[in-house]
Amino acid sequence: MAVYEGARPRPGLGSARPLPVAGPAARPVGRRLGLDRPALPRRRARVAVRAGRRPSRIGLALGGIVLAFLLGFFSLVQTISVSASGYDVDQIQAQETQFQAQSQQLQSDLSRLGGEPAIRKLAIDGGLAQLGEPLVVPAR
Repeated sequence: MAVYEGARPRPGLGSARPLPVAGPAARPVGRRLGLDRPALPRRRARVAVRAGRRPSRIGLALGGIVLAFLLGFFSLVQTISVSASGYDVDQIQAQETQFQAQSQQLQSDLSRLGGEPAIRKLAIDGGLAQLGEPLVVPAR
């Protein structure tokens, strides 16, 4: 077993004896190790106490920034949605106006072209001639 200066033997593995304690009753560390000085005092382990800690101001600031961004983004999405709906309504109203004008045009054409003089004029323009007096053939 190698011996390093400042090293302490660990209890539990091979030795059943407790470690020597530093202080007025300190004995030299076992002569089996060849050391004639007292044992080193045990160090206390430092444990971080977290129970009384407050959240850091940086974390709160970042959380506030994220919350403000999310609220602004939500507001922007709502505004864009309303604008898109308004645009769609305007487009549909323009289309309705166009269809009403087209319907009035067709109604006007039907009433103008549905009369006998208009039909006769269209037939003459199309190359048809007016019939003469009917020819009556006597039956035998």
